[in-house]
Amino acid sequence: MNGLRVIPTWRHGQERLYVCQTDGRNIAWYDREAARVNLLSEDEHEEVLEVLGPFITGPVTVGPPPVPTPAELARLSLHPDDDLAPNRPGEALLVALDREPGPNHRLRPDPRRRALLAEQAVGEALDRLDGAGWHALHSIPLPGGDRVHHLAIGPGGLFAVHTLHARKQRVTVADPMVTLGRRDPHPLLRRVRADADRASYALTAEVHPVLALVAPSDVSVTAPLREVRVLRDTEVEGLARTGGVLKPADVEALHAMARDRGTWTRV
Repeated sequence: MNGLRVIPTWRHGQERLYVCQTDGRNIAWYDREAARVNLLSEDEHEEVLEVLGPFITGPVTVGPPPVPTPAELARLSLHPDDDLAPNRPGEALLVALDREPGPNHRLRPDPRRRALLAEQAVGEALDRLDGAGWHALHSIPLPGGDRVHHLAIGPGGLFAVHTLHARKQRVTVADPMVTLGRRDPHPLLRRVRADADRASYALTAEVHPVLALVAPSDVSVTAPLREVRVLRDTEVEGLARTGGVLKPADVEALHAMARDRGTWTRV
C-alpha cells in the first residue's frame, strides 16, 4: 500500500473523491461527472491511479487541474457571506418565518407561507434548467428591503422572475394591473418591470421581466403586454427552449457577477 487515502466529498451537489496523504494534504481529486483525475503532482501519477482504481468507472482523463476561467476566479475569491448562489428558493421568507413563525392558530393561513410555496415551486422549476446550461439565483436582496424572487441566466438571456401564488383562482392581467380572484386589481406588473430594470442596471445587461403564476385556475390577458412575460409555473421550464443570445462564457461571467451580494448594493 502507498499510504494514500480516498475521501469522498460533495460540492454543489456533485461528488468528488479527494486523494490525501497521511498528513491530510490533498494531492489529487477525481471528478466523476467530468471523468477526470486532477493531479497536483505528476510524481505521484501511478500511486494516485492505484488508490482510485476501485472507484473509477470507464475511461478518464488524467492531468493537472484546468486553468480556472475569470468567472471561476471571481467565484473562488468571493466571501461565503457574500455568495448568493446557496440561497434556497424563498430564502428570505424561510428566514422570516423562522424568526417570527406567527401564532399557531390563525383564522386565515399566513400569506407568507403561500408566497413561500409559490417561490419554491418556481425556484425548483428553474433549478431543473441547470443541465441545459442555465443558472438560477433566488431571493436576491435589493436596497430598501425589496428583492428579486428569482434570476435565471442562460443561453436565452437573463430573466427576473416574480412569483404569485394563485392556486385555484382566476387571474386577469390588464397591464399594469393584475387581479387575483375577487381581490382588487393591483399594479403588480410595475413591480415586475422595476425589478428587471434594477437587475439590468446592476449587471449592465438586458434583463427580461417575467411574472410566474403558480397553479391558477385560469389566466386571462386582456391586452398585449409591454415587455413582460406572464407564465404559469408549469411553463417556466420552457425558458430553456430559448437560446442564441448568450455564449457559455457570457453566462458564466454574468452568473459570477450576479451571485456577488455587492453587485446589488448600488441599485
